[in-house]
Amino acid sequence: MTGSARRRTGDSRYGERVPLVTAAVCPHPPLLVPEVAGSAAPELDDLRAACDTAVRRLLAVGPDSVVLLGTGPVTGPIRTPATGSLQPWGVDLDVPLVTGQPDRGAVLPLSLTIGAWLLTRHETPPPASTAPASAPPVGTPSASATRTSAPPVGATPSSAPSAGAPPVTAVQVAADAGPAELAALADEVDATGERVALLVLGDGSACRGVTSPGYDDPRALPYDQRVAAALADADLDVLLDLDPVVSAELKAAGRAPWQVLAGAARRAGGGWRGELLHHAAPYGVAYFVASWERV
Repeated sequence: MTGSARRRTGDSRYGERVPLVTAAVCPHPPLLVPEVAGSAAPELDDLRAACDTAVRRLLAVGPDSVVLLGTGPVTGPIRTPATGSLQPWGVDLDVPLVTGQPDRGAVLPLSLTIGAWLLTRHETPPPASTAPASAPPVGTPSASATRTSAPPVGATPSSAPSAGAPPVTAVQVAADAGPAELAALADEVDATGERVALLVLGDGSACRGVTSPGYDDPRALPYDQRVAAALADADLDVLLDLDPVVSAELKAAGRAPWQVLAGAARRAGGGWRGELLHHAAPYGVAYFVASWERV
């Protein structure tokens, strides 16, 4: 399904603190990068366009900081410098979290590599006086900084970061993280005390058909339909209730990041409106794109 489904949930009253103010949910297949997809790149044009729409809306809110959140080998922040690579998928391309960083630094997992790549597609050239800077990780005091990153693949590269762009940090969450671990991470997002935007990276089930990575599982379609409805409705309860065992059996990489999003949204309070921009499973893996905003 490609399209739009808008829903509103919760109380529309803001509290005194406004930590999480907006979120975007995108998948992280390496094929999203045209250079990786090669001649098959047009097959994901709709997905790529939906991701661009979600990220554009995220940045249009004018957040004080952007947090990339996706699965990784462990749970916790990834401090800059950090770099992801698409070499395992046949393309000699590095994606730094911050362009101009002094060295490669820590390794970004695939989810955050794709997230950083998506953000670079929305940068514009700044005034010549703008200097590159990095952002503090989630859970530490923020500093006045301007985000920099690599030029987007397939686009005209900028020579410097966008003027006034919010600083970006990266947080990974283990795929098998339990409720306590997820709740603690959601608390860290809330504790920043800033107007935070979350770019959440995660795929749905990978068992949609006999040619899918996880082969065919009859539970996959209803699982993905439930997730799609929850993202469209900004239904925090449904996301928080996703079964980690079933999610793992269906190879749904987004379960833990979605639950951190739901937890952070609940702690932020107020009302939330969700819009599902894309839902499809072109290669037997479910891809969702959604946009959440406070109301």
